[in-house]
Parts: sequence; C-alpha cells; structure tokens
Amino acid sequence: MTTDLVIRALAEDEAREVFTSLPAPGLVGRPLLGPPHDRYGTLASGGAYRPEWTWVALRGGEVVARAAFWGGPEDAAPIALDWFDFTDRAAAVQLLRRTPLRADFELILPPEWRADSAVRAAAEARIDAAREAGYRPLVERYRYTWTPACGLPERPGRLEFRPEPDDAVILEVLRRVHSSTLDAHALRAVEQGGIALAAQDELDFFHWCPSPRDWWRLAWTPGGDLVGIEVPARNQTTPVVGFIGVVPEQRGHGYGYDLLVECTHALAAEGAGRIEAATDLGNAPMAAAFTRAGYPVTQIRFCMSAP
Repeated sequence: MTTDLVIRALAEDEAREVFTSLPAPGLVGRPLLGPPHDRYGTLASGGAYRPEWTWVALRGGEVVARAAFWGGPEDAAPIALDWFDFTDRAAAVQLLRRTPLRADFELILPPEWRADSAVRAAAEARIDAAREAGYRPLVERYRYTWTPACGLPERPGRLEFRPEPDDAVILEVLRRVHSSTLDAHALRAVEQGGIALAAQDELDFFHWCPSPRDWWRLAWTPGGDLVGIEVPARNQTTPVVGFIGVVPEQRGHGYGYDLLVECTHALAAEGAGRIEAATDLGNAPMAAAFTRAGYPVTQIRFCMSAP
C-alpha cells in the first residue's frame, strides 16, 4: 500500500526542524557554500528564507522532497529556487509541479563536477527531476571568488571612468551592449521581449542591489569614445561584480579586463574581503578576463529556466 503524498508549505514554528529532517549528503547545492550559507533559517530567525516559500513533500509524515525559494527582503515573489533535494524522485517532480511558486533554479556544483561519479549522479538526479517538472536547462556559469590573497590586479590605465547619474543614459548603454551578447540570460530576455527588455532587466537588477547608485561607472577612451559600463555592487550578502559590458564597436581590444580591474579596485577600496562574480562557460573573452585578473573558479552554477 502506497502512502498518500502530502505537499505543502511550512509554518514558521516548524520550518527549520522539518526542512532539515531530509537526509542530504552535501555533494551539491547549498552545503557547498559553507557556513552560514549552507544553513536553512527563516527571516524571522535571522536566516534568508520564508516559510511560505519553503515547500516539502511528505509520505507518512516523513519529508521525501524539499524546495526552498529565495528572494530579497523586499521582493513580493521569489527570484530563485535555491534548494532542491529529495529521496523520492517522483515526489520531487510532483513537488515542483504543484507548488504555486516559479523561479529559475541554480544548482550549485563544484568546479569539476562531472569528474566525480557521486557528485555527477547527485547533480544529474536533480537536473533530470527539475526537467521532468518543466524546468529547462539554460546555461552553465563559472562562479568566481576574489579575496585580497588573490592580489589586486594592476590597472591598465587605458580608460577613463566617470559616474553617470542619468538612468536613461545607462539604459541606452545597456541596449548597445545587449545588441550583441554572449550572455544566455540576456539572450533569453531578448527572445522574450527584445533588447529593451534585456537592458531593463539589467537596470532593475542594479537598483535591486542595496549598494550605492553612485558606484556605477561608464568607461571612455582618452579621445572621448564610449567603451562600456562597470557596476561594482553588493547583493544581500556580499560584494559582487554586478555587471561588465563593452559596447560592440569597442570589442576585440580586451577592454572587458580593464572594466573588471576597475570594478575590483572599487570594491576593494570599500573594504571588500571577498568579491563574488560569474560568467557563462561559453563567454570565453570574459572568462579569460577573470583568469587574468586573478579570480579563481570556486563553483559552477547549472541554471535552469522556470516553467
């Protein structure tokens, strides 16, 4: 006899105990981040999650699948499926199908995740279950972590960096950057709503970050030609390279590196003890810039689009 499957959100007074009752070996996902990011906790208890955005599947009172969605403190809807684990694949698929929440899934993986059979099996189990539930693979991304031990890369000194207070100017620069791009998320936005949507999505993200607006910089040649934009930022937990973009007519000169170096110096000057950054595996020019600037790859993110 098969026990009926119960799928529901959690309540504040049970959330941590119930969520963490599912056994997980920690080969993939949030446990790879280490403390405190590998721990589930609700906003009310000082953590990052909301019980109403945390869903479980239970058989006979036992948690057999779990999904924790995440958003910033002011977000009205989640922006990421942050945690997805299970001991029962069929229950996990039903969990993702039946929860009313929708957000992209980013599975955190070690850099060489395909080389370890146990890690690869754990990753592919989650990817395949999410795919069956309607999620679609989008892109794999390098995740980098810079610390002062990596050393500050020397500024090339080829460009001038100036603040730009007008969002309309910033938006036009973003349109030019995204008129030709290798970034899979931007390409998805272009497909869904054109270059204007891709540019607006970037600008919205800049404003979503709690870091100061006046950190943003446009880059220019000494002769006054626009090269691109670099946005040092801070998300809800750490300093980040928010955006690096070179306009199409200035590509081929390695300027992405110059922008990244300036962004790194800006965040270091603000006291950053670590800087997180990312780029798609297929974006070879930007990946080369991160390598040259001394950013080590610390994770891979397997990104999937929500149904």
